Amino acid sequence: MINILTYLFSGAVQSGTSVLYGVYGEILSERVGVINLGLEGSMVMGAFGAYAATAQTGSPLLGVLAGMLLGGLLALIHAYLVIARKANQLATGLTLMFLGLGITAFFGRGYVSASIGGGLSAIKIPLLSDIPVIGGLFEQDILTYLSYLLGPALWFLLFKTRFGMLLRGTGESEEVVYAYGLNPKRMRYIGVVMGGMLAGLGGAQLSIAYTKTWIEGMTNGRGVIAVALVILATWQPLKAYIGAYIFGGAQSLQLVLQQQGYDVSPFLLLMLPYLLTLIALFIVSRRKRQVMPAELKKIVESSVSS
Repeated sequence: MINILTYLFSGAVQSGTSVLYGVYGEILSERVGVINLGLEGSMVMGAFGAYAATAQTGSPLLGVLAGMLLGGLLALIHAYLVIARKANQLATGLTLMFLGLGITAFFGRGYVSASIGGGLSAIKIPLLSDIPVIGGLFEQDILTYLSYLLGPALWFLLFKTRFGMLLRGTGESEEVVYAYGLNPKRMRYIGVVMGGMLAGLGGAQLSIAYTKTWIEGMTNGRGVIAVALVILATWQPLKAYIGAYIFGGAQSLQLVLQQQGYDVSPFLLLMLPYLLTLIALFIVSRRKRQVMPAELKKIVESSVSS
């Protein structure tokens, strides 16, 4: 029983880390008043960029940088279209999601069977990794350890620094940012691109640390789930862990059930992570009033009215 629980905890973190980075990225984007439904595209671009760069250079570090760069690049396109050209945010995000999936499917064909060696291997932390049940949390890759720390770091950035206050102010009222003598459009660019880079980092973790392989569309809806989980996290970085690890835990649970030989429909197992995520969102939406940034409310209301 203890071994099963250990596997579940470890698997939840391993599988959920890529989603966690996506949630972090979307929180930054939505805090400046931009919904990025193209997050899936940034994640799959990051996964492909990291894998291709690692395969070509043999350096996982360069792979991580490439993943962040491509994820941020797609987000920059989204930012330009919705900020400078006033395009519909929801339609633009969906279009860029399919663009990212198409680009990586085309250029990624030659990397399906490519080798990246060891990729980002697990680093075992002495003593902590020997703790029963939760010890698996301390036998992870470097990007997973970074994700543990990134939540508090983003919280500090957003709520304890002047720069973070300006980011949040951009998502609440442009007039406030103008009064500070800054251009809210520039702050939006920063927030959206930073969000895309974090999503790309999540894709990199998925391809060169977790699966250590590349296949077409390997993010498999993780970016879309991350956008939804921002609501569960109520736009708070410290709450991002909850939804991401629920999703990751459900992914891990289906593998455990298969290994234990339980006679469960494979179709039910495949939809389990998404089903549990929807249930969690339903419970939270009924129990508390969501504190949505004011600029996002305008976008949602205009989309509903149109």
